[in-house]
Amino acid sequence: MNNVIEIKNLKKVYDNFTLGEINLSIESGKVIGLIGENGAGKTSLIKSILNIIKIEGEIKLFNSNNLNEDTKENVGIVLDNAFFPENLSPKDIETILKSIYKNWDTQVFQDYIKRFNLDYKKTIKNMSKGMKKKLEIACALSHHPKLLILDEPTSGLDPVVRSEVLDLFQEFMESDSHTILISSHITSDLERIADQIILIDKGKIQLNEDKDEIINKYGILKCSLEEFDKIDSEDIINYKKTKYSYEILVKDKNKMEKKYKDYIIDKISLDELLLLITKGEKQC
Repeated sequence: MNNVIEIKNLKKVYDNFTLGEINLSIESGKVIGLIGENGAGKTSLIKSILNIIKIEGEIKLFNSNNLNEDTKENVGIVLDNAFFPENLSPKDIETILKSIYKNWDTQVFQDYIKRFNLDYKKTIKNMSKGMKKKLEIACALSHHPKLLILDEPTSGLDPVVRSEVLDLFQEFMESDSHTILISSHITSDLERIADQIILIDKGKIQLNEDKDEIINKYGILKCSLEEFDKIDSEDIINYKKTKYSYEILVKDKNKMEKKYKDYIIDKISLDELLLLITKGEKQC
């Protein structure tokens, strides 16, 4: 498959934080989930890709340098805490976006407005946070993009609407030429729709793997304080010590179950993986 995004030697230095260096390739036809703590660098990475902030290094979208007039047609964007002026209505927004996107589709936009139960003439200041987010998603999808870049797209939505939005993203991915890069703190959403997980911590990529490989192969080995010393250090990725026990991140769950038959080894969630990688300790 072709690479939709190519990042080489990306670096962004702030006063108290550095993003990078990051090297990353994202293939078309996949949903890429981006996870990490607040301040880990997820939003900075997305803004770098969208050419919102200036960086060192090279970023290509659809083999073009950064987001330009040609590539913007192919990119739908939903950013956290970024929206249109409060005095505008969906009708006003459509008028603006029709002049920006050559591929703007009025019928598609109005279908989304109906699907999300939004009022075409209601001003944004009179909308709930969830309604605003749904409008933003409708705008992102209505010019037939090939790539969606989403920063917390389901934030503020109730579980029913969240599920509806995720269904929408899955419909979008029915085309092999479509790709989604989605950053979310709601890891259960990513467990449902993502093909690949990228974990960022302290500005660096700590993990970049197939989601099913993570869920099916990684595990948490649980043992007492006394049993911990019996675990080979080479089997320990990270660990977390509690008052009475240890939780150890291991990569090959099936292999570990055969090797440590008397130990409990549980399947892992993305939340647990994030916690153990970002807050866990490494074996010396």
